[in-house]
Amino acid sequence: MEKTKAYKCLGTEDPLPDLIRRTNKYLLDLRLAKWITQKQYEKLCINPNEVELAHLYYLPKAHKPGTPLRPIISGLKHPAIKISKFLDELLRPLFDKMAAKTTVNSGFELVKQLQQWSSINIRQETLFCTIDVTDLYTMVPQTEGVLSLKKMLDHLKLKQVGGLKIETIIRLSRFVMQNNYFSYKGQYYHQIRGGAMGSP
Repeated sequence: MEKTKAYKCLGTEDPLPDLIRRTNKYLLDLRLAKWITQKQYEKLCINPNEVELAHLYYLPKAHKPGTPLRPIISGLKHPAIKISKFLDELLRPLFDKMAAKTTVNSGFELVKQLQQWSSINIRQETLFCTIDVTDLYTMVPQTEGVLSLKKMLDHLKLKQVGGLKIETIIRLSRFVMQNNYFSYKGQYYHQIRGGAMGSP
């Protein structure tokens, strides 16, 4: 947390009740403005008895020297998770289709593609490198992340996805990005930079 400066400590006051209220009000405002349908509103609306704040825990990276810890924020019942899953269902097929030619989904597929590529392109001076982005989720600026999504949708020349206007998708995405809260050791935190680890 110190290294990334991505999290603001809120102390011991639980932000969950206010987050529930703000999320439901946001969705109701979208419904009243006819940005989402009644059915979508009912699907995304939060029942206060079914949500809980995300919590932070760590898993060891046993494959790395010194066994550093990988932070995991478990937000399966987080108030914004319904919106996040809803957006993922809408957008993932579009992204997967766009990225199909430049994405490798398994080690087997990687070896197969490397064999095909190397039969034509390999040279004695060819170097293969791997890149690991440190703190990937916190390195994606929230505003630029949402703008990148808008850029992808503009590139696809779409006016709507799944009956939702592009502007509605952008608004919901911004809401999800800006409302990541979690607890750790009796303290509450707001993620002010990047996206939530594990968020759809």
